[in-house]
Amino acid sequence: MRLSKGDSVKHIQLPVIDGSQFNSEIFKGKPFMVSFFRFAGCPFCNLRVHEMVKSHQENFNIIAIFDSPLNNLIKHTKDHNAPFYILADEKNIYYKQYGVEHSIKGMLEGMLLHFPRLMKGILKGYLPTTIKGSLITMPADFLIDKNGKIHTAYYAKHEADHIPLETIRDFFDEQN
Repeated sequence: MRLSKGDSVKHIQLPVIDGSQFNSEIFKGKPFMVSFFRFAGCPFCNLRVHEMVKSHQENFNIIAIFDSPLNNLIKHTKDHNAPFYILADEKNIYYKQYGVEHSIKGMLEGMLLHFPRLMKGILKGYLPTTIKGSLITMPADFLIDKNGKIHTAYYAKHEADHIPLETIRDFFDEQN
């Protein structure tokens, strides 16, 4: 079931690619973003992480969650040197709690209609050498306010779809 504006967020506790354990309680009283991605080797996903790293600002509290085992996630994302948390949810615990969807149509639409973006990711070196996770998981992004309530719930229409980076910047500027 999809979550929507005003819903309380679910507490998140997952392993981080640096070997630590993440607990969303660290963001209590602060705005943050939860971004759900596909499998760790996904070129679309890694290109998006790359773009988020480039546009990251100090007041951005971001959690990036992948549908992948931790060892595979480390292999595909450690070189991003992300200034935010990258987490593994291999069992899809939080994907289910946040209503993250699956779509064969969305996967095909992303591959076919957004082929230039796919190629951009592949040419940057984001190769799907191992696919450990679902190919049909659709991305989802949630902007969470200081009170732990969803400000924006963005469910992707296809595998290359995410909330615009400008919307993220505007949200954090408004909340801080």
